[in-house]
Amino acid sequence: MNGLQVSPFIAALPKVELYVHIKGTLTPALRWKLALRNNEVHGDTGAPTFLETYFAGTQVLCREEDFYELGMAYLEKAAGMNIRYAEPFFDLQAYLPRGVPAATVLNGYMRAQREGAARFGVRSNWILCFIRDRSVEEGIAAYEAARLGPDPGGNEYDRPPMLFEKAFQMAKQDGLHVTMHCDVDQKDAADHVHEAIFTVLGGQGTERIDHGLNALDRPELLRGLQERGIPLTLCPHAYHRRQATDVLFPKLRQLWDLEGVKWCINSDDPTYMHDVWIDGAMEKFYHYCNMSKADMVQLSRDAVEISWADEELKTELLRELERFGRDNC
Repeated sequence: MNGLQVSPFIAALPKVELYVHIKGTLTPALRWKLALRNNEVHGDTGAPTFLETYFAGTQVLCREEDFYELGMAYLEKAAGMNIRYAEPFFDLQAYLPRGVPAATVLNGYMRAQREGAARFGVRSNWILCFIRDRSVEEGIAAYEAARLGPDPGGNEYDRPPMLFEKAFQMAKQDGLHVTMHCDVDQKDAADHVHEAIFTVLGGQGTERIDHGLNALDRPELLRGLQERGIPLTLCPHAYHRRQATDVLFPKLRQLWDLEGVKWCINSDDPTYMHDVWIDGAMEKFYHYCNMSKADMVQLSRDAVEISWADEELKTELLRELERFGRDNC
């Protein structure tokens, strides 16, 4: 956190999280517990990359109860950060090849969805991801097993969004939402954003872009976001690991000042990124961009509006933010 502490204002602010990989919330304590339960304790393998470490964590998730506990642990943590609604990402492709049935994964997470709302007051909708560096055919098979709403995640190197056009079309035909991952400063990042805005879904464009900060690289991409009303889900701490403070935060301020582009702040993979969650990411934006309290309330309002919560829940959340702003700004 670069010496920053989460302020009482940011801590109390009602929040919505639209970009968090549920596997990226697996704490060391829970990982060890599940590893012992499933006999998945292994020795040191040297210095693995981020993705190697990330996907190694999936090996301890084997039973319905494992997925349930991971989901409940996140939702309990979310409640402690005043997250009112979340859209966690999950996948099946890390489990189906090793014999974990789709129903095991889905039943665990959906049980957590129901019980997390009842016990912790955090409502959620869950988003099925395609792992971008796996085959399209495998992704479609996973979608057929789940019939939920896809977003493509994983390593994007030489894997543009259009590779998954067939799967996106299937999702739209099923009446589902589609968001797609356009990671920051990756190879061809701006080209991926262009495809997401102008090319996928037969030229309609995606409904939302995860990350997408490289839209700032080209004026036509910003115009496309404005004209098509495509919002972004950003994760400032994830970018701050690779970009200097005086480089990153002026970009975020530029995007904030741009008319007609809505976006929100999220945590991404917090346990693999210095244990900085959504509250820490919001504190960084609040501090380094000199945002007002009213601005931060508006940021949360924007998150509600670009979420896929139903209209009744959106109305409830917006009323809470109105009260919070009236009392704290």
